[in-house]
Amino acid sequence: MKIYLVGGAVRDKLLNRPIKESDYVVVGSTPDELLALGYQQVGSDFPVFLHPETKDEYALARTERKSGQGYTGFICDFTPDVTLEEDLIRRDLTVNAMAEDEGGNIIDPFNGQADLEQKCLRHVSDAFCEDPLRILRVARFAARYHYLGFTIAPETKQLMQEMVAQGEINTLTKERIWLEIEKSLADGAINVFTDVLAEINALPVILPPLANHWSPDYSQEIATLLTRVAGENQLIIAFCLWLKEIQPTEVKTLSERLRLPNAYVDALSLFTTFAPIFTHNQAPVEQVLALFNQADVWRRPERLNLFIETFALLGEEHSALARKLQSAATKTTAIDVQAIIKQGFKGAEIKQQLARAREQAIAGIFE
Repeated sequence: MKIYLVGGAVRDKLLNRPIKESDYVVVGSTPDELLALGYQQVGSDFPVFLHPETKDEYALARTERKSGQGYTGFICDFTPDVTLEEDLIRRDLTVNAMAEDEGGNIIDPFNGQADLEQKCLRHVSDAFCEDPLRILRVARFAARYHYLGFTIAPETKQLMQEMVAQGEINTLTKERIWLEIEKSLADGAINVFTDVLAEINALPVILPPLANHWSPDYSQEIATLLTRVAGENQLIIAFCLWLKEIQPTEVKTLSERLRLPNAYVDALSLFTTFAPIFTHNQAPVEQVLALFNQADVWRRPERLNLFIETFALLGEEHSALARKLQSAATKTTAIDVQAIIKQGFKGAEIKQQLARAREQAIAGIFE
């Protein structure tokens, strides 16, 4: 039995990037042998195990044979005679098809180190086209390593385009598409991810609303905005900025298409509805109140705070208006309902007086 560090950990180690997780391939072993050593099996389609102490993933070396459409249609062979090279050749990119043995020696049968030096993302073999998920993975890697100058090899981009034309990308599940998008948001270059999808004609399939207006100029605008994003809400903020031009009516369709988390849907719906309205240093009182009501600032102030934080990143003028919105929110939420009741108002009158008091508070700032 031989054990090798593989994939992203080897790649990022050679790039002097932080290693987020370590994955291993085990050659010449069986599930029974690993179970006897205390490993915990977690894979169902093929044997993947967790190390009894480190909890790192250890997978038996395997080969794959296409048995159907999509990224799940494979038959795996993980017998002890599967070699390391046979396992590596099934991987997506040459830079991900390297291994390191227990002595620290790099095994690189497909010239991944050379492609790292040339900053090139190149597919390993024709088996690449058997898994449509790799289209999104390559787009994500292009985004992640864009700051280092990485680009996709022309022949790989051509292959991706052919896969899109053949309809393979249509077999991807909503969850897998969203996972790749979310990872690209975390990497901070979702515009590059989108550029790649646009270049290979995948954007109309994956994100139809965005395909209508994506362009090199818009991509650069998003890239500039993303440099301003920080803080604990940076993924949701980047998401809203990325999709800021879509129509509010398209948010629900997009949510269903990608099965978006509720926090993203709420934030995007609020942003696409109201951000286009507040284009100057003034805002209609009724629209500000509508924003507060839709955000439910009275019970969930964090939703309005997220809108304000995102809106302020659009520019200096927006930042000035965002400060006014924050002041208005502070004043309106401080209005005492009990004081209105003590004035003798009852039933529907209370709601009317409360709305009037909130409008007056907003008007004091915006008029």
